[in-house]
Amino acid sequence: MRSPQSHIAPEIPPYRSTLEVLRMPVQAKLAAAWTSFMFLYIYTDYFHLYQPGAIDQIRGGDIFVFDISPTFLTVGLASVAIPALMVMLSTTLPARVNRATNLVVASLYIPYSMVNAAGASWDWASFYGLSIGLEVLLLAFILRSAWTWPRRTASPATLAASVDSEPLRTPQQA
Repeated sequence: MRSPQSHIAPEIPPYRSTLEVLRMPVQAKLAAAWTSFMFLYIYTDYFHLYQPGAIDQIRGGDIFVFDISPTFLTVGLASVAIPALMVMLSTTLPARVNRATNLVVASLYIPYSMVNAAGASWDWASFYGLSIGLEVLLLAFILRSAWTWPRRTASPATLAASVDSEPLRTPQQA
């Protein structure tokens, strides 16, 4: 049964009204940022191969000033594996450990990402500036998200913490 007012003013269907804004868990934000970082990190290395002489240098057994060796490839694999693991760790670690891990790893990756510009000519400044700039922005987002991780305050009704969560602390204890 329709109300008399519906004949005068059409009703706005719920799906066309204001979008609902849900609070995204910090863990999901961190995992998404690490995923974005990982893709950008890998594609920067991939697109580097298009630079003139890059493949010839690799065929010659060198990358930048480093000899291609099992040790070099192991370090290279670890540098890509860490962001990949951070995607999973950001969703599974307990909050306190998660926060600390993200702060430490993101802080270490900022200078590590900047090293990609070492030895690059000014002709490639836009490529490295954009790739490193985006990587650093993602890492800054990770640092900010981990640093500003919301804290719960203890109330008499919620003092009993579950087995899977950390104990509740008042803002003075945190």
